[in-house]
Amino acid sequence: MAGPQIQQDDCEQPLISVVIPAYNYAHTLPRAVRSVLPQVQASSADLLVIDDGSTDDTRAVLESLLVEAGTNMRVIYKENGGPASVRNLGIAQTRGRYLLFLDADDELVPDALQQLVAHIGRYPDARMIIGEHWSVSADGRQRRHPVHPLPETAYARVRAYLLDKTIALSNGACAMHRDVFAAGNYPEALRSSEDIPVFAQALARYPCSVLNQPLALIHKHDTSLRHSLMHARTAQLRLVDEVFAETRMPASMQVLKRPFAAQRCLSLFRTFQSAGALNEARHFYCEALRYDWKVIFNWSYTRKLLRSIWRV
Repeated sequence: MAGPQIQQDDCEQPLISVVIPAYNYAHTLPRAVRSVLPQVQASSADLLVIDDGSTDDTRAVLESLLVEAGTNMRVIYKENGGPASVRNLGIAQTRGRYLLFLDADDELVPDALQQLVAHIGRYPDARMIIGEHWSVSADGRQRRHPVHPLPETAYARVRAYLLDKTIALSNGACAMHRDVFAAGNYPEALRSSEDIPVFAQALARYPCSVLNQPLALIHKHDTSLRHSLMHARTAQLRLVDEVFAETRMPASMQVLKRPFAAQRCLSLFRTFQSAGALNEARHFYCEALRYDWKVIFNWSYTRKLLRSIWRV
């Protein structure tokens, strides 16, 4: 099996490394890259793009962008291994103290890296910096997503992220110090939601701060139901075990595992129910009840369950 093909130049350690994973996004990759290039030299940053075995025109696009970028960008070509494998390779092959992962269909705002550098100067102990972002719908409409002050305790932060959903995190709109990955890298067995265990361990174990400025434009797309169903069947409850692995999650927060498992089961119930896979949907509803009997009082899910029974 051929290893990654790496183009790399020696240079001083940058403060921030921007990593763009690319898999079959040749049509949006130039937008993502060009949103970063003007900021690299001015912000003590570097840019690495990793092609995860794309089958479209990504390689040709990258070769053209390399000519345009010169020494301001490096590229790795690798066999397809999924988003977690790309992120882990990005950690290994960059030198910045902080890493920012930008999806190939998104873009940085023009002063994002400058804002991050200034924020790091004010809060040098922060190990994850959570910024605002703009969401961009398919018709071009934009909506700003603010960030709010974080809860004071690590336990409250983890609960707010995993259960209450009052902390929202997006790749491209946050930066993480290398220290964060000492608790664990991205789980390569997961082909979706691979960032949740890493975000959770950062909130659980490290000082975090918020930056009340937009860092990225996150472009929204219609989710493929078939794609979601495939990943749901593969991962099932593996995400729960990854999030609450002992190396990632302190013992004091393991009490959150059962409610998170119940929530995950409800999410799987909704996915399979929407796809018409009713037997699998009912299985995960029953699993949710096993983890937390109070699920039955969540009428929106219970009503869907009853409708699926009446359809049989």
